Amino acid sequence: MTNKLTPVTPVTPVKIVIEGSVALINIDNPPVNALSQAVRQGLMECVATANSDPNIGTIVIACSGRTFVAGADISEFGKPPLEPHLPDVLNAIEQSPKPVIAALHGTVLGGGFELALSCHYRIALAGTKCGLPEVTLGLIPGAGGTQRLPRLCGIEKALEMITSGKSVVVEDLQAFGVVESVVGENLLGHAIEYGAQFSSQIDRKTPVPTSQIPAPVVTNSQLFDQWRAKLARRARGQLAPQNAIQAIENTTLYCFPEALAKERELFVECRNSSQSAAMRHAFFAERQVAKLDFLKTETQALPIAKVAVIGAGTMGCGIAICFASAGIAVRLLELKAENLQRGLNLIAERYAQSVDSDRIDSQTRDQCLALIQGTCLYEDLADVDLVIEAAFENAEVKRDIFVQLDQVCKPSAILASNTSYLDINAIAEVTARPEKVLGMHFFSPAHIMKLLEVVRAHKTDDQTLLTAMKLGKRIGKIAVPVGVCYGFVGNRMYSAYGAAANQLLLEGATPEQVDQAMEDWGMAMGPFAVADLSGIDIGYKARRENPHRPSDPSFFRPADLLVQQGRLGQKTEAGFYAYPGGKKQPDPEVIQLIIEEARRLKIPQRIIRPGDIQRRLITALIKEGEKILEQGIAVRAADIDVIWLNGYGFPRYRGGPMYFANSSEFDSPALSS
Repeated sequence: MTNKLTPVTPVTPVKIVIEGSVALINIDNPPVNALSQAVRQGLMECVATANSDPNIGTIVIACSGRTFVAGADISEFGKPPLEPHLPDVLNAIEQSPKPVIAALHGTVLGGGFELALSCHYRIALAGTKCGLPEVTLGLIPGAGGTQRLPRLCGIEKALEMITSGKSVVVEDLQAFGVVESVVGENLLGHAIEYGAQFSSQIDRKTPVPTSQIPAPVVTNSQLFDQWRAKLARRARGQLAPQNAIQAIENTTLYCFPEALAKERELFVECRNSSQSAAMRHAFFAERQVAKLDFLKTETQALPIAKVAVIGAGTMGCGIAICFASAGIAVRLLELKAENLQRGLNLIAERYAQSVDSDRIDSQTRDQCLALIQGTCLYEDLADVDLVIEAAFENAEVKRDIFVQLDQVCKPSAILASNTSYLDINAIAEVTARPEKVLGMHFFSPAHIMKLLEVVRAHKTDDQTLLTAMKLGKRIGKIAVPVGVCYGFVGNRMYSAYGAAANQLLLEGATPEQVDQAMEDWGMAMGPFAVADLSGIDIGYKARRENPHRPSDPSFFRPADLLVQQGRLGQKTEAGFYAYPGGKKQPDPEVIQLIIEEARRLKIPQRIIRPGDIQRRLITALIKEGEKILEQGIAVRAADIDVIWLNGYGFPRYRGGPMYFANSSEFDSPALSS
């Protein structure tokens, strides 16, 4: 007897359904309807089918699930593109003799927005966000986005959207003519009805492709040069933003087919660049960091409904805002009523600023403020699920706080410290629940910075770590698991970076030369400008808490001398720089002080080139990162990259210090921009 195999019909992510005279082409490729090869192929075939049917008058392209197409299929990144290529698919849609309507909802990003732009009309659900974020991956739109968007919204809006990569709500785009209609509900019904109107017209007209809309006229002859200069400052050294400007300018210089071909050339140049490779590494690293493969598979996170924050200073208030903005109730504790009120006032000011800048509305502000309750009594924390201590950076102070928390909090409550440097193990030892103690190191300003180091102590259990990691994601942070050591990962590496910078001063460089070299290389700020901004005494006090502080007399010597002379940075109007009237300028007194100290330590001074400054500081970072990996303080090299990209202003287009260590650029003769 022969066994017969039943043929299996492959599941296709794109299907066509006929609704009267309207062909509904539906994409169902969860979770975000990415433009995979199967989706591209399905779109091409379904559009051809609809155009070949004489009974069909209009085509609607829509998506199942929570969003329209949200971009490319990331599993295809870095691989040879498979046919049909997206530009060919979009050109076929645009050239359809029958009107094509895109029904937009959720997030319409990258290739998904380019797909929408290639359609003849766009209907959107209110609140939908559209954008071309390719620049964040070191790319530019490569399927006509730089050519079609300017024809619909004008040059300046296109420049703003494409060079920033930021999303825009459809209500804004409707004002610019990109979206024909915004509806509050029943998106698909409205799109089909919109299409049926075209089908019922007796004198049906062939739709006008976006590519045939005349290119906008630019009245400001300096517009593109002005944008180039602005982005040369804002996105120093980056290729993609400059290529994006050129591609958009080509809209005004060439006919559509020529400009489209040039867009592809500029896209390929970006795609093949080291910058894009680094930024794609960063993209994947930030998604990998949340995967805790070393935990037991059966581990479940604890539910967190209510948290407490100890300390109503700047950091504590910022942390409270993080939780309230995520809809989590907060108890803010300060022992003195006047300090508590000062903190609550600061929180109210922060939310008022968010309303004034249109980041939130007044109703959201009121809801968030209602979630924050102040108290001066530890007993009021008896029912919270998690406590974050954000008190003064002193080991004894923190241990005293944890003793009290251990007594008043319920046994299941997690106790976390926001310490930047101190030993979490020593803090955990004073409690009867060391398995429920860990570090949650926020970065200042806490309500803005995305990074959160989750510090696992020796006795922290899997459930506590997993809960903190998931909670970090819930409040919008990029949470990275790290181990216990002085400064954990980020600050430990920054200490090595700062020590190397201080040594360069003793060898002959000036603060301005060091800062300029690192900013030219791509760092958001130079190390001495950062020190003055945050307060030189912060690092000075932290170093006094380090049990393993080097005995080298030149270690952080210039910084220590400035603190001892009361030069603490911007807050005293004197640090590595002088700040007369609040304006930063080089200070000859600092230079002379450094020269005299170098003589005392018998360190010869010399002229140091920018490339040598850059190599010294980046090498110091990398070497410390390698030690951290060897000691198991970080799980993955990419985790270190994520920390430095999101907490310390490391240039994203260089991928992070550990990625950069393995790049050809690090091995180049001159480590300079």
